[in-house]
Amino acid sequence: MAQATSQIMSVSGRGIPLIGNDIDTDRIIPARFLRCVTFNGLGDNVFADDRNQGNGNHPFDQPQYQNAKILVVNSNFGCGSSREHAPQSIMRWGISGIVGESFAEIFLGNCVAIGMPCVTATSETIAQLQAMIADAPDTELTIDLEGLTISGGNLRKSVTIKDGNRQMFLNGTWDACGQLLQNAQNIKATAGTLPYVSWSKN
Repeated sequence: MAQATSQIMSVSGRGIPLIGNDIDTDRIIPARFLRCVTFNGLGDNVFADDRNQGNGNHPFDQPQYQNAKILVVNSNFGCGSSREHAPQSIMRWGISGIVGESFAEIFLGNCVAIGMPCVTATSETIAQLQAMIADAPDTELTIDLEGLTISGGNLRKSVTIKDGNRQMFLNGTWDACGQLLQNAQNIKATAGTLPYVSWSKN
């Protein structure tokens, strides 16, 4: 059986460390950027206020972390308001997966909905990862959703993820729109049997 295009077995790439607990969604994407009609361009404004205050020293501005794919954070990441723009801005900057001590529940759900796995690890593992990335930014990391590990360099540690979320990534069922398109003919066939549904010939 062919692998569904929406399946996510692993995420690989260089890492970017973002140190600090309770980083909320207003810091991730300030409210003034929520007036956009689409999510296009949100990546340019991720952590806008923190980056302005950092004067080029914020990790998302530092040259050694550009084009990183895996964000490494601490506890309660994504807390605050439920804005879906927060994970969208992180993803559109270039991040494909996040490793952290813990995540706010709604932020986590919004990440699943766009196909960006968030896995958790112990505070010791997170500290080791952040230190390793700072010392060797070119280190390639891999989040393995099948083996439930994070690896890079000489480091290989266990990670956790809710089993339901893990199965959605492994099976490709996180992608609701993709499932609808993949089953378009079945949907039309079922709709054709319903007396209250009519299809336009256009």
